[in-house]
Amino acid sequence: MDTGQEHERAAHGHGHAHGGHPHEDGHADHPAGRWVRLRHGLLDLIGGHSHDSADQIDDALEADAAGRRALLISLAGLALTAAPQAVVVALSGSVALLGDTLHNVADALTAVPLLIAFTLARRPPTTRFTYGFGRAEDLAGLAVLAMISLSSVLAGWAAIDRLLHPRHIDHLAAVAVAGLVGFVGNEIVARYRIRAGHQIGSAALVADGLHARTDGLTSLAVLLGAAGVALGWHWADPVVGLAITVTILGVLRSAARVLGARLMDAVDPDVVAEARTTLLHTEGIDTVRELRLRWIGHTLRAEADVTVDPNLTLAAAHDVAHAAEAHLLRHIRRLSAATIHTSPALHHATPAL
Repeated sequence: MDTGQEHERAAHGHGHAHGGHPHEDGHADHPAGRWVRLRHGLLDLIGGHSHDSADQIDDALEADAAGRRALLISLAGLALTAAPQAVVVALSGSVALLGDTLHNVADALTAVPLLIAFTLARRPPTTRFTYGFGRAEDLAGLAVLAMISLSSVLAGWAAIDRLLHPRHIDHLAAVAVAGLVGFVGNEIVARYRIRAGHQIGSAALVADGLHARTDGLTSLAVLLGAAGVALGWHWADPVVGLAITVTILGVLRSAARVLGARLMDAVDPDVVAEARTTLLHTEGIDTVRELRLRWIGHTLRAEADVTVDPNLTLAAAHDVAHAAEAHLLRHIRRLSAATIHTSPALHHATPAL
């Protein structure tokens, strides 16, 4: 607590600033690491907010472990998907399948910076990085965007080159099967990554899952290209390759919006409203003058300025702030810390004699 501010608040009616650090007298009921009760609502993509207790992981270390596990499993799954596709590309010369394979490889490689970020997030705060290393996850998300951009450039270049220099496509049946394998493998990985990202509130992991889902859709497009070539439309394969490029650019835009919002500290307005309601339902709090929430990686931090009766003692104001912090930690999912500042409610002030 800032000493000067404490003295000023004491003079005005014993206000209190309270951080998210542990106390002996009020955090026994904080459900860190445990499932919390079911609440209403749907999961918000950018805010990463979900009320489903079956999807909740509150403990930070457990969340990091879940994120790493999802990345490693999906990395293995995408490798198993891309390997047979690469073999078919070499045999057939399909530029559409080449674009799809490049996209799959790029998607698999995005797991590397995310794994590094989840590992860094486990490190404790330092005197230089006082909030810890959770924002490394958002930086890793930028690497995801870079890989998506690279895959779009490579796929587009290959498609244009094939239009300018046509080439016969062999093994059409194998190309079709490889496209189907790509769709199934990527959809499984996408579902797993998106679910894990929602569980731990990771925008980067959700964006990576969306990337995998788009890979699956482009794999289906490969089937169309193979069918077109089988019908004698030799331009169908590079045209589908260009369509894949456009699709990749679409997912790039979606992922950029998700990660950009997270980097700008965007929070689901429903979460902010729930936090405000929680504060107002804390006994002793009159109004909420200011409330801010921000993401640090896949955990939230809150800062609030609330008003209380100016006739409260400093100890009583401390108890109100303490109760407000405990209520927020209990009801706001993935909230790891809260700083509560109490100010005197002027309409409660005792008239001067």
